Amino acid sequence: MHPTTDPTTIGTPGQPWGPAEKAQWRAQQSRRRSYEDEVASKIRALGDRFDIAAYGELDYAPDGRYPLLAVRSRDWDERLPCAVVTGGVHGYETSGVHGALQFVARHAAAYAGKVNLLVAPCVSPWGYERIHRWNPDALDPNRSFSAGSPAGESAALLDLVAPLRGKVLVHIDLHETTDSDETEFRPALAARDGKPYEPGEIPDGFYLVDDSEHPQRGFQAAIIEAVSKVTHIAPADARGEIIGSPVVSPGVIEYAVGPLGLCAGITGARYVTTTEVYPDSPRATPQQCNDAQAAAVCAGIDYALAHQA
Repeated sequence: MHPTTDPTTIGTPGQPWGPAEKAQWRAQQSRRRSYEDEVASKIRALGDRFDIAAYGELDYAPDGRYPLLAVRSRDWDERLPCAVVTGGVHGYETSGVHGALQFVARHAAAYAGKVNLLVAPCVSPWGYERIHRWNPDALDPNRSFSAGSPAGESAALLDLVAPLRGKVLVHIDLHETTDSDETEFRPALAARDGKPYEPGEIPDGFYLVDDSEHPQRGFQAAIIEAVSKVTHIAPADARGEIIGSPVVSPGVIEYAVGPLGLCAGITGARYVTTTEVYPDSPRATPQQCNDAQAAAVCAGIDYALAHQA
């Protein structure tokens, strides 16, 4: 992926961006693929087997209006536990979106009568079209899941899941870690916030982020085992870390997902994880990335159902 512009040239080095700098950044972003053609139409096509919920619309004039769509089990039964799957919180993370869609199309029917499914395949459609981490206000939706969120994507998803809090058994949030994190998005973040950019290391392989406040090691291990049959698992670096966090078990690190405003913290589920696929690896194809995401969802739901007592 190649950035539309170099964000480090915007504004004054060492000073956070204000409205003018953010407007300059937004004006330099361009539409590079179609949310309607590649995502929304595929979600609607699932309407013969599942309920499609329109849970909001983002008006990002002059770029357009973006319907927010989720897939729900048609046979929703309040006596059953609920599983939530989210993808595309960062719109540029392609397999998060298409892995969620693949899970619904190929696997969701097998869970009828076992669990209620709610799947939001593309939380950030503007970011999907522009292959970007942020929304048009230069906000990261995955740091914005809190009350009164300034990010429309995050606020809409919070409203969607609010009635389910306390009923969600498992929540799997599908992400990617890409080379462009290091070449584009982390430098952009430093420039936006007026801070120095500190280079990092991109891991080669799949890994998971557990909730450090409520860790579930067996749950994470079950997902790692399933995904290892599809693609390779990221090793720890020389410091025993992945992206700056200690590896607590093979392919697993931890964040405090709630305090950080991450999507994985919105449901209060007992079993929570954030997947991280590495699509730039020479050892993984785009289809393998989608397969890894779908395998993670299936393994996570299966484990949660088997250990819900």
